[in-house]
Amino acid sequence: MRETLRKKITRELIKKFAEATDDYNPIHYDVKFARDSIFGRIIAHGILGAGLISAVIGTKLPGPGNVYLNQELRFLAPVFPGDEIIACAEIIELDEAKKLVKLATWCENQNGKIVIEGKGLVLFRQ
Repeated sequence: MRETLRKKITRELIKKFAEATDDYNPIHYDVKFARDSIFGRIIAHGILGAGLISAVIGTKLPGPGNVYLNQELRFLAPVFPGDEIIACAEIIELDEAKKLVKLATWCENQNGKIVIEGKGLVLFRQ
């Protein structure tokens, strides 16, 4: 089983994420600073993308009421304002006796490039 969620990443969304987390690294909002970085422009917070994985897990697979126990992440490429991110979760192992679900998790951009990948572990309630 696999589920996905799509979200357009905007400068406003990045700003709101910075406000919610107090992560004001200038690479996320200062055009001049970001221009001089290895990315050449503003990037979204990596954890903003990872939060979309959490949204898939909490709303679609396995869904509401489940408990997120663990998430491994690798940040493979930057996410820029204007990118559309597709967050994905796919069941790779199910232990019904222990009520555990292992998931492959990743985010890809509108070009199909994987920008984040990892594995998650969820305690399911059903």
